[in-house]
Amino acid sequence: MDQITPVVQRLDPAKFRDPAVTAKGETRASVALRSLDTLWFNTGTLCNLTCAHCYIESSPRNDRLSYLTLAEMRDYLDEIARDALPTRLIGFTGGEPFMNPDMIAMLRDVLSRGLHALVLTNAMTPMRRLRADLLTLRESHGDRLAIRVSLDHHDRAMHERERGAGTWDPTMDGLLWLARNGFSPDVAGRRFTAEPEDQVRAGYARLFSQSDIDIDATDPVRLMLFPEMDPVYDVPEITSDCWGILHKSPDDVMCASARMVVKRKGADHPVVLACTLLPYDPAFELGRTLAEAERSVALNHPHCASFCVLGGAACSR
Repeated sequence: MDQITPVVQRLDPAKFRDPAVTAKGETRASVALRSLDTLWFNTGTLCNLTCAHCYIESSPRNDRLSYLTLAEMRDYLDEIARDALPTRLIGFTGGEPFMNPDMIAMLRDVLSRGLHALVLTNAMTPMRRLRADLLTLRESHGDRLAIRVSLDHHDRAMHERERGAGTWDPTMDGLLWLARNGFSPDVAGRRFTAEPEDQVRAGYARLFSQSDIDIDATDPVRLMLFPEMDPVYDVPEITSDCWGILHKSPDDVMCASARMVVKRKGADHPVVLACTLLPYDPAFELGRTLAEAERSVALNHPHCASFCVLGGAACSR
């Protein structure tokens, strides 16, 4: 399996410069917060892996986003409760969330409030060390705890080309442990080959069947296939007319229903960002509180086009 996506044109430097208008002078699309259905917490950018193409550049050395603490997370959950926000899902991403020393305590707090929790993980050693705690949480809260495992491709060689040699077996071991211990894990894959999506899903379906893992590979929630994101590659800017042309609604874009909380290294407090994909761009920092982060978001970044609008992807369950 060696079907790598062909090289594409480099991004026009005139694009994505003005939040109000595109390089062609057309009105740039923006997205209003319809409802805060999902709140993401970035638990920190430290990770046990250094992947070849990580949009957030996670690694064992990247601590640009610090470990979020239980107390800092609670402030936002308290705001949700105080203002009766419609939030039902709390997502955790990283880095590798299970490296955060407060991760189990944060999950316990979220679930004890009656909220649903979703953790994005590579299912390797950091998760392995917490298996007993995860079983306790599952026994107490059932399916309100969801875990999504990053398995970049159904082929070992392609997965390890992205994640590194020797990563396939421990990831599969973690996925199998979840599947055999009462969890209903989801899987996140990548569309970084030239294969049509139906062939990619068929490959995962064979893997799940051979491994006796109960995941329907045709279900876009149980198996999420994320489009590739590289800000140096050329993509169209999204204008206000694009919604009609593409037969899409701004309500379907991630920033219409979600926000993400991060704590930058050296900062005194966390901040709220427009989405999970743009952790470092200050233009997408919306304020310290969820109330401050209710304003509209201009789709002024290549990821807005490649991932959310044209790629049709979303991170929530």
